[in-house]
Amino acid sequence: MTFEITKEPNLTRRGDCVIAVNATKAPSDFSSEFKELCRREETQIIMVLEAAGITDQIRGSGSSGLRFIDRNEMVGRKSSFVSDRTILIHADKAAKDLKRSLISALTSPRTRLIIRMSAEA
Repeated sequence: MTFEITKEPNLTRRGDCVIAVNATKAPSDFSSEFKELCRREETQIIMVLEAAGITDQIRGSGSSGLRFIDRNEMVGRKSSFVSDRTILIHADKAAKDLKRSLISALTSPRTRLIIRMSAEA
C-alpha cells in the first residue's frame, strides 16, 4: 500500500516497499513553498520516476496533515494515513504497482533513479 525512498545506503529484507536507497533528499529538504502547496487538500502531487531510460508516474493528493519533517525517509501511501515520513496520500500506485522493468532496473546498485515532483492546486 506504500512506496518508500530512503537516504539509508542499504535495504533490509523487511523493506519490500523501498524503491530507492541512498537518496540525496528527504521531506525536510523540500522547499517551504512546495510544502505549503502540498498541505492543501485539493493539491495533486505528481512524482515522475526515471531510471535506465524507463519512466513511471505516481499521482497522489496533498493533505493539511503533511508535516515534511523526516530527515531520512519519504513514503507515499494509497491510504490517507499521515506520518512525519508521508509525502503524499491517496497514491494511485504503491511499490508493487510500478512498472516491473523499472523495479528490475533499480535492483542494480549502479542504477540512478531521478525523481521529479510537482504539485498542482
